[in-house]
Amino acid sequence: MTKADIVRLIAEGTGLTKTDTAAVVDGFIESVVEALEREDHIEIRGFGTFKVVERAPRTGRNPRTGAEVKIAGRKAPTFKPSKELRARVNGENVEDKDPGDKKDALWQEEKAA
Repeated sequence: MTKADIVRLIAEGTGLTKTDTAAVVDGFIESVVEALEREDHIEIRGFGTFKVVERAPRTGRNPRTGAEVKIAGRKAPTFKPSKELRARVNGENVEDKDPGDKKDALWQEEKAA
């Protein structure tokens, strides 16, 4: 899916023009990029978290020659999806699950023993 596809889908769903929707999508993306440049942590509930992590310097290998190569440390943007997003991607219904289900199941096992 491309940015144009996203703009088209949002425009169809909201009734806004594609031009207005494209401006909103571009503004959102630019806001996220600027926040990551400042190394801010961005959390969108129900969707996920964007943040910048520091990658340590390491030694790699040239696959052709096998020679060791120094790889400098760097900053990398990362995205961690929320539990809700992961569940939807896996076709699970989030509303059916109670946050205490796992604890309650363990407690019932302990009580039975």
